[in-house]
Amino acid sequence: MRKRYTIEITGNSTFVVYCPQELLMEKELKKIAFGSKVIEVEFRQNPKKNGCIVISKELQKLLHFPDFAVRLHVFIENQVLNIGPLVGIFTAGFTPFPHRPLGDRTNFFSKLLSVRTNVGAIPFVFGEQHIHWEKGTINGYFYHDNNWQSIEVPFPHVVYDRLPNRKSERNPKLVSVKEKLQKDYLIPWYNPGFFSKLDIYERLQQDESVAVYLPETHSFTSFSSIEDMLAKYGHIYLKPINGSLGLGVHQILYDKMQNEYYCRYQDTNGTNRLRKFSSIEGLFQTVFAKRNLDRMIVQQGIHLLRQEQRPIDFRVHSNKDESGKWHVTAMAAKIAGRGSVTTHARSGGDVKTLAEIFQPEECQYYTERLVNAALQLSKSIENNMEGIIAEIGFDLGIDRNGGVWLFEANSKPGRSIFSHPELKDFDKLTCKLSLAFAVFLTEQTILHPEEVLKWQ
Repeated sequence: MRKRYTIEITGNSTFVVYCPQELLMEKELKKIAFGSKVIEVEFRQNPKKNGCIVISKELQKLLHFPDFAVRLHVFIENQVLNIGPLVGIFTAGFTPFPHRPLGDRTNFFSKLLSVRTNVGAIPFVFGEQHIHWEKGTINGYFYHDNNWQSIEVPFPHVVYDRLPNRKSERNPKLVSVKEKLQKDYLIPWYNPGFFSKLDIYERLQQDESVAVYLPETHSFTSFSSIEDMLAKYGHIYLKPINGSLGLGVHQILYDKMQNEYYCRYQDTNGTNRLRKFSSIEGLFQTVFAKRNLDRMIVQQGIHLLRQEQRPIDFRVHSNKDESGKWHVTAMAAKIAGRGSVTTHARSGGDVKTLAEIFQPEECQYYTERLVNAALQLSKSIENNMEGIIAEIGFDLGIDRNGGVWLFEANSKPGRSIFSHPELKDFDKLTCKLSLAFAVFLTEQTILHPEEVLKWQ
């Protein structure tokens, strides 16, 4: 069982650290470390407080240890007392405004950094421009006492990837930072990259335990393949391979009786459209004239549960905890807007709790099915995708027979469902576990570094 200790700063001797007796009895200690900073010191028993590790102001300065108190975890290996974890949250899109350093995302990051006391970690946000490679330090953004401040700290134990989009992920400067910290400094990086819909489908299809959740999905090849899937399912979806927020999603329906095709989508003005065509060729020539179909996938249509004739799907968040175990941390129903092809709020969709739309027995039944599916899918994605994955947002559907379907898995899940007043606590829980996993990863990095290298 891990134990946490308060780090106290005093005017004591510079290179003496006072520790609880239990730490001194465990192993001989010669050095103290905070992030990448390691200093040789003398350890003595703390005669006063058993739950405190006491360091001098001078040592605090040399370690670049922030001057706010948090009860931190302790990891001992190779005669080094590691205090932390120090968690770097890597992102882009910084502004010059001190009270809103990350623009519209500032509120999210302030919530994320505010869980540090519950977790026992010191998190900070940084970008590539804040790194001092020659000094081995970072001018990180900290959120403390409801204010943002920049503090110089060592390189972190671990990095949590919160790059905002695929464009930033491909930026050569940011790619270089990731490679350098991982390869040259052996700092593990969790939740890297954005998932591709087709990549996820192809990899999970190989896993029999989760293949049942996958709707038939292909990259676009020809009109005949569209015709085949329409004959099979009645309706299909065309989606951008790397799309997000429901942008660019089209539903195509085929009416056998009238031999007519319908296309439902949102136009460039944000208006929900439903158009009728006499042929599939005419539909594509009109709706997809300016689109690169090579970057689209074709997905089986599912006859979803509905409320007031509006389709319902579900956002389910899963996170790994401080023991490296998966949990479902949030769940909400999303109801499509009138005439909308997706359930996103920007298309008129509504967010509801499951209890708001189902009777108690139904609610329990559907909740269990969604939880089981999300946990199975989380483990499968972890096993079949590269990198250290500790957080996923799933878009799941339930058909009229109670079958669960995976529409999308997001490595950087949006947080729109947390606008619902009854989901505020789950918002906090997802933030807490996002950082709690850093405790587990730090411990593994210090005690079993060779294992962690295999995960990346």
